[in-house]
Amino acid sequence: MNRTDRTDRTETTDGAERTALIVIDMISTYDHEDAEHLLPAARKAVPAVVRLLERARERDVPVIYVNDNFGEWRSHHGEMLETALAGPHADLVEPIRPDDRSLFVVKARHSIFFETPLHYLLSQLGVGHVVLCGQLTEQCVLYSALDAHIRHLEVTIPSDAVAHIHDDLADAALRMMERNMSAQIRTAETARL
Repeated sequence: MNRTDRTDRTETTDGAERTALIVIDMISTYDHEDAEHLLPAARKAVPAVVRLLERARERDVPVIYVNDNFGEWRSHHGEMLETALAGPHADLVEPIRPDDRSLFVVKARHSIFFETPLHYLLSQLGVGHVVLCGQLTEQCVLYSALDAHIRHLEVTIPSDAVAHIHDDLADAALRMMERNMSAQIRTAETARL
């Protein structure tokens, strides 16, 4: 079977599964409903996301930003980044901005897989393990972890690199991902890249 045709776990040519770091919805102007509740958690998560990005880039691990397009169907990722950097919370975006090697996928709904080319991209890259960071723990990260799990991808969630609106729901989401989706809950320092 050709590696690009596989729908189960994908392996690199040496037999080891490749990892990708996926940054979810962190390119944001934070001008949406409930943003005031998200901002404190986002501020706490950004340093851990930065550490993950540094580790991934040092190891040549693919970094994929998957970001909501906020209904702006004519915009591309460069415009989304410029808008976020021009906004009042640019300090949350600047440290984690994509570099020239980063890949970018635009989504319209909660899951990073829903009607996006992400699964195909991961199979082309030989990825069988994803590290999910970003926001929101109790929504987009949770639904993305479920969709990764049903696609037979290994999932790791660095709990210090995800942001949430509701503490209790975020805690429950992390427990659900660990128990129901076999996700590894780690920190940014201990997540396998």
